[in-house]
Amino acid sequence: MIILFGLAGSGKSTQGQILAEKKNLKWLSVGEVLRGTGRFDEILKAGKLVNDDEVIRLMSAEIKKATDEGKDVILDGFPRNIYQAKWAGENIAGEIEKVVYLEVPKEELYKRLELRGRVDDTKEAIERRFSIVEQNIYSILDLLEEKGIEVLRLSGVGEVEEVTERLEKAIWTK
Repeated sequence: MIILFGLAGSGKSTQGQILAEKKNLKWLSVGEVLRGTGRFDEILKAGKLVNDDEVIRLMSAEIKKATDEGKDVILDGFPRNIYQAKWAGENIAGEIEKVVYLEVPKEELYKRLELRGRVDDTKEAIERRFSIVEQNIYSILDLLEEKGIEVLRLSGVGEVEEVTERLEKAIWTK
């Protein structure tokens, strides 16, 4: 299992999907899972987070489903906070091979999100999501490192193919 982290617009979903396709893995995005239920649209549109226990329940079920199908997983944006990270550390740490944090300057992220044009990408919602992730990310990365999981910080800047190549080398080259 690989976990991809980064602020909204960092390319974690694009890269997760590309890597999943290339390596025959299951891409599991917390955002896609939540949007797919149709139950959290107002919360997500406001840039708020869904209840942790609900997120864990949904993601746990999706991870189990993928592994039952014999698929390794790329997690996109999960865990999102220290509560979820503690759950991951206690329940799936042994399955996590690497964690990658894609670093992209905020000016670039705003440009990317503007181009993406998703309905929940309002300026207020984006800033709220940035703030939430920034408040939690370093604690999450520290907790996962304490569990013996390798954490990589890579630049998410460049053409999609360049970032993909960077990721592949970092993840699958010993």
